[in-house]
Amino acid sequence: MTGWIGDERAQLAAEKILDAAAGLFVERGVGSVGMGEIAAAAGCSRATLYRYFADRGQLHVAFVHREAVRVGEEVAAEVRAAGVVDPAEAVTLAVLGAVRRVRESPALAAWFRQEEAATSAGVAQSSAVIEALGLSIVPDPLAARWLVRVVLSLLTVPGRDEAEERAMVERFVAPAVLGATQVRPA
Repeated sequence: MTGWIGDERAQLAAEKILDAAAGLFVERGVGSVGMGEIAAAAGCSRATLYRYFADRGQLHVAFVHREAVRVGEEVAAEVRAAGVVDPAEAVTLAVLGAVRRVRESPALAAWFRQEEAATSAGVAQSSAVIEALGLSIVPDPLAARWLVRVVLSLLTVPGRDEAEERAMVERFVAPAVLGATQVRPA
């Protein structure tokens, strides 16, 4: 029983650290925030922070993974709720839904400021993020990796407006995905 409580406490502590990091990312930018600042914002020592996250890169991956899981679950639920039967429309809704959710979240939008592009691209290609977001749309790991790149592209170099982004996804992305793999029902 003690191990289970300890695991729950560890999870809560890690979540508190990631929440503190989110606030700092919004305020100062992802690359400008040091581990000491995150520890202070979370109300823990640097030693405690490093017990949960070995370095800043690991913290970044954990943060983005947590948010990608959340976004992936929300997007899958949205596609299911829409009752979409057309696979191309399902891919379109999923990609555009992921882009919209990232843009609506200040903590995630902070990752797509111009000065954060390199950090975001590296973290987004981690296997944990691919599994959390890309594989929630398609079952094929290579197609999932490509879809995450599409989402990143729309976030870093947006279309002129939502209509143009939708047109690009409908015309180029959905047919390519459907031609390459079987889409998993949402």
